[in-house]
Amino acid sequence: MNTTYEHELPFARPLYEDEQVTPAPRSEAGARDQDWSTGAPALTRKIQRLLQRVRAFDRHRPLVWDLLLTAFFVTAALIDYGEGGWQTIAHNADLPDRLVLSMSFGLSVPLLWRRRHPLPVLTAMALVALANSLTGAVLQAALLQLFPVFHIALRLPLKTLWWAAALMMGPSVAGALRFPPDGWSEQVVPAVWAFTMVTLLGIAVRTRRDYTEALVDRARRLETERDQQAQLAAAAERTRIAREMHDIIGHNLSVITGLADGGRYAAAKSPERAAQALQAISTTSRTALAELRRVLGVLREDEPPSADLTPQPALTDLDQLMDGVRAAGLPVRMTVSRHPGSVPPGPGQQLTVYRVVQEALTNTLKHAGPGATAEVDVTYTPQAISATITDTSSTAPSPAPEGRGITGMRERTALYEGTLEAGARPSGGWRIHLHLPRNEDPEP
Repeated sequence: MNTTYEHELPFARPLYEDEQVTPAPRSEAGARDQDWSTGAPALTRKIQRLLQRVRAFDRHRPLVWDLLLTAFFVTAALIDYGEGGWQTIAHNADLPDRLVLSMSFGLSVPLLWRRRHPLPVLTAMALVALANSLTGAVLQAALLQLFPVFHIALRLPLKTLWWAAALMMGPSVAGALRFPPDGWSEQVVPAVWAFTMVTLLGIAVRTRRDYTEALVDRARRLETERDQQAQLAAAAERTRIAREMHDIIGHNLSVITGLADGGRYAAAKSPERAAQALQAISTTSRTALAELRRVLGVLREDEPPSADLTPQPALTDLDQLMDGVRAAGLPVRMTVSRHPGSVPPGPGQQLTVYRVVQEALTNTLKHAGPGATAEVDVTYTPQAISATITDTSSTAPSPAPEGRGITGMRERTALYEGTLEAGARPSGGWRIHLHLPRNEDPEP
């Protein structure tokens, strides 16, 4: 068995309130402004960056853009009015100047609110367009109705397009009826084509926008889930390291304490026994330091993991564990029973049994008091492996079940879907029973 170090499978559970993941701040505008043209030709990337700047400017200063656009078309409408260009296609070129000027403003100024209120703007412009068609002015500014139509297709429910079609086609049909016979081909047909093309354009832009936002939202959720998984894995690793450190340090310090107490009493009467106790303390300390360095080695991020192939403790190391406990002054008897035909369990289950036995004997050393003894019975069959650790002292106080030791035992046992029973015996002392089904070790 030459495996290095066992990684435990983190429990799949939702985050608690104190484990909320806080991803890096990321604005919606920043998400939409990402360079999606990676790998595209240089000209495409330049156009993409230019469009991103324009959209960013529009998002931050929408009123400036609306004022510029409205001012441009108001100016164009006034030029058409001032130079009399409208009279070249008008059905009635003798209209009062004030009426033509009013209709020019009525068809251009409402563009300022086209994005915030596209349907009311289209309604107001449709009324002016109706007057434009009935009077025979046929101002080209009537085509500006296509701007609110575009925003209706882009932002409002699609069923609103029926109202938009009625508002835009109404003035054209009225003009065709008012000035036959060429009114249908000159007004209605171009209006139908223009409305259809602008509507399809708005729907296409809307579909692309919704699809892009869905992709950005999905990427954001995947990043959050990734952060949650990383945080859960880090929490599980911290718990595992804390459990290992508790078992290693707690057991070895209990053994060292027992050896130190025995050496202090033996120093006056038997210097040789005191020297043996000091030697045992030195050996136990070095062993604890070596195990602690191996556990903490995974926390080093500035260098790759070392090639230390020291195996984790297994059932074959229980004898060495018993020798250390006996040297600390606790008489312990161990029995290992193996069912015929059964093979040793996996390294993960063997480590669990070893740590449970180690923690149980550590509790006995700390809590049982002088004169206590212990018994360890390990049995494994083709179906399960079990271990029973009993403190035979009739006066031993019971350790608190809520301690880290019992909690660590239960966590190790739950990892392999086993059971752990811990409690005081009726006759005094303490008993811990571990039962693990012979399942495969969970994957790291």
